[in-house]
Amino acid sequence: MNVNNLTPEEKLTLLKVARQALEAGVRGKPLPGLDPDEMTPNLRGEGASFVTLTVRGELRGCIGALEPYQPLAEDVREHAVAAALDDYRFPHVQASELANIQIEVSRLTTPVPLEYSDSADLLSKLRPGIDGVVLRDGFRRATFLPQVWEKIPDTAAFLANLCYKMGAAPEAWKRRHMEVLVYQVEEFHE
Repeated sequence: MNVNNLTPEEKLTLLKVARQALEAGVRGKPLPGLDPDEMTPNLRGEGASFVTLTVRGELRGCIGALEPYQPLAEDVREHAVAAALDDYRFPHVQASELANIQIEVSRLTTPVPLEYSDSADLLSKLRPGIDGVVLRDGFRRATFLPQVWEKIPDTAAFLANLCYKMGAAPEAWKRRHMEVLVYQVEEFHE
């Protein structure tokens, strides 16, 4: 990580913040305030996160930011609600689902450009299971967290699925040079 790793207590605090925000947001209630006594310098400092919601291991929502723009605790709180209510791939999470939802938080390092010469070079430079990947092609952009490698371990298939997510042809990464950025995450879950 390019910042201090979170302590076990900070991870628990962020999971609690995410759970409280998720439950309030789904029920249409105001978000609870953040307890200033629990907000360490790591949690008050700017940070980028993704919050992933799953039910019995199946994706139920995932929203986040690639670049930090607000305190980490606020970022987690905002994305917990957005994962439940704003992920266009899924209907809104209902209150009846809350007991079955598992929360995973991923704190991101700042994405850095990955220089590569051609598609074979790109395949050789990506690190499955370690790198989160951002593909940019003009105004289109998509990312997969490093955890996606567990479901798509083949690098070519990973890139094809990322192109599809971006709205491009699955083979677009082979046919033209796209901007590629990589990042890592500190991941923890309930």
